[in-house]
Amino acid sequence: MNKQHINTKRIFMAFLIHLFLMILVLVILLPICWLFLNSLKTNQEMFRDSIALPTVPVFQNWINAWNKGLYNYFFSSLVTSAMALCGILILSSLLAYGLTRLDLPGKNALFLIVLGGMALSEQVALVPLFKMIQAIGLYNTRWAVVLPYISFRIPFTMFLLRSYFLGIPKELEEAAILDGATRFQIFHKIILPISKPVLASAAIVNLNFVWNEFLFANIFLESRNLITIPLGLMTFQGDLKSDYVTMLAGILIASLPMVIMYLSMQKQFV
Repeated sequence: MNKQHINTKRIFMAFLIHLFLMILVLVILLPICWLFLNSLKTNQEMFRDSIALPTVPVFQNWINAWNKGLYNYFFSSLVTSAMALCGILILSSLLAYGLTRLDLPGKNALFLIVLGGMALSEQVALVPLFKMIQAIGLYNTRWAVVLPYISFRIPFTMFLLRSYFLGIPKELEEAAILDGATRFQIFHKIILPISKPVLASAAIVNLNFVWNEFLFANIFLESRNLITIPLGLMTFQGDLKSDYVTMLAGILIASLPMVIMYLSMQKQFV
């Protein structure tokens, strides 16, 4: 009787957990479905009933969004994100490896100082950053946003990688040292291949930040050839008229790289 009661309780708890997860899935998927449906409507159709299915799917909205300059913003975001992501992962992994494996004086203090960067608000640092970027002549260049992206994401990424590196057995490195491997060879051929899961996680989290970042791009960039997708989508709004369905189509296209990256790396991320 007790076993039957325990099994019933487990089944009930499993049901509640699955019900909660299904509700979460609906909360996430419903806005995406709304976005997709309304990107296939006319503006009049969307304002008349934004929940209903489109009478005739207007795929031209996606073509219009692409032709209105989204392809340029898309390419600019790809280049900017690739530069920032490479800088973040390379510098953070080197820093995390040095803090976990090298016997450096004051490394704990250095770790706390770098970690303290997580408490620094981007908005608070905006005015000093703007003056610095203007002073060194980087204003309205791609580096004007890439360098702040790298700087602000290093603390979290370093913390994430350091925690993972601490779990890697030191015996692997000791064996490599006996075989004559240098520190850089150990880092490149042993540490990095073992750390693929955490590197994938760090890449997804940081790309999500860089791809959707608006504040720095809005302040530090002016040229239409340099502005990224979040800023570029704002150009779809005119002074007297806004083409909302085209904007929704642009948002849908802009979200595809993040979805594709997560789907391709979800095994490592999980």
